[in-house]
Amino acid sequence: MANTVFINFRGGIISPGDLYNILLAAQKIKVLYVRFGLRQQLLVDLESYSIPLFSEELEKLNIPFEINTSNFPNIISSFPAEEVFIRNTWLSEGVYKDIFDAIDYTPTLKVNICDANQSFTPMLTGNINWVASATSQHYWHLIIRFPKTNIIYEWEQLCYTNDIPKVTRAIEEIIKDNAAAYIDNAAADGNKLFAALATENLSIKPAEKKADLPQFNLPYYEGLNRYDNKYWLGIYRRDEMFSIDFLKSICQLCSDTKLGQICCTAWKTIMIKGIEEKDKARWNLLLEKFQINMRHAANELNFQVEDNCEEGLALKNFLVKNLSIDDTRTFGICIGIKTRKKSEIFSSILVRKRYLIDFLGIKLLKVYDILCAKDFNPNERTEEIFSSGNPKVVLPEQLRRSVLKYYDYRAGITKKAAVVPVKQVAEKKVEEYVYQCSSCQSVYDPVIGDTANAIAAGTAFEILPAGYECPVCEAGKESFRKIKKTALGL
Repeated sequence: MANTVFINFRGGIISPGDLYNILLAAQKIKVLYVRFGLRQQLLVDLESYSIPLFSEELEKLNIPFEINTSNFPNIISSFPAEEVFIRNTWLSEGVYKDIFDAIDYTPTLKVNICDANQSFTPMLTGNINWVASATSQHYWHLIIRFPKTNIIYEWEQLCYTNDIPKVTRAIEEIIKDNAAAYIDNAAADGNKLFAALATENLSIKPAEKKADLPQFNLPYYEGLNRYDNKYWLGIYRRDEMFSIDFLKSICQLCSDTKLGQICCTAWKTIMIKGIEEKDKARWNLLLEKFQINMRHAANELNFQVEDNCEEGLALKNFLVKNLSIDDTRTFGICIGIKTRKKSEIFSSILVRKRYLIDFLGIKLLKVYDILCAKDFNPNERTEEIFSSGNPKVVLPEQLRRSVLKYYDYRAGITKKAAVVPVKQVAEKKVEEYVYQCSSCQSVYDPVIGDTANAIAAGTAFEILPAGYECPVCEAGKESFRKIKKTALGL
């Protein structure tokens, strides 16, 4: 298709009713499939002659949209992971929605609103990045990434939740009014930016330390999974294409089962949370009706590809196939594919396309560089080149070697953490704990792991996936209770 319509869903929250009406409008112009983008928005591809009718339908629905441009990038958030992948946090659904409702204008800079206790939603791919404080309820770190640069500046103040909309708008206006100083400028000065911000009427306080950004740990985000006494459904499509008939059926079933929202994620997938046990069979039937495949390999799910990029998708499939042939482990890594300059890709390891000859519009000899983020953390903005100028035929092997470098790095970190002075070990007795299932009394011991669920020895209970289940009775992770080994006579 020659054109793409971008429809933003603030924070990745979609009303089933709004989505259903958009899908009906798309069907009027004979569109069969739609996609979701990296910034949690809907993408509709269409021919030029269909633009007037589709635009008219969206205007009737009062749905804002852009065609072939992204002058108003979506506000993205970690809300889709809330309750499912994020626990023990003060940042609740109500707080997210209060912030979204209070932002009463449409930003032209990228805004990210994220919990600090997650890596499912990228934290620093925005220009204005709000990261919830892990220690002060309703206070936020503010991290600026100046537009069209990788320059990061973290404000030394924490900002109260209610002031996020006001500060976001003020920061955007300062940057836009001084574009030469802050946009595409390697010398952009964060101190100067915040000196221009009026703080007299803001609820702020000094940050005791910088935001603690977690190491990347991508949860398995597809399938029908239990949490608490409910289920969540994650749907991934290899070609990123979602059938309109399928999405309409999802909207209808949400309405029938009184689910008021669908979430779209930064991984171009959708999630439905809050599915009741009594409705589980209906959702399974829907998946069967449309032949929706589940449980793709993890080394496929952890790729990030640019929006509207068939070339990137083809390269992803090529690399996934080769990783699968070699049976390469990629747990804990996010692999990005970048085919365009200035595009934003979240990755631990980045595959970047370039041409050996690129002069006056002449581009010849396509090659690929492999770059690794600092400490392999996708939230870091600095990268080092692992391998440069690779033709496509050797790219899978070079990617495999970069993955091995990641595991060498992890092994080094583990060895350093394991070095404890002998005197300390002798003087301090460490109490050991296990986790006991409340339903069947079986025990998860982090020292041993869980071979039935392919959990390696030494895996802490806290980092088990949210969908972890007891190997005996299939009770959820929340059913386990921490208990001293000595209390069980172990």
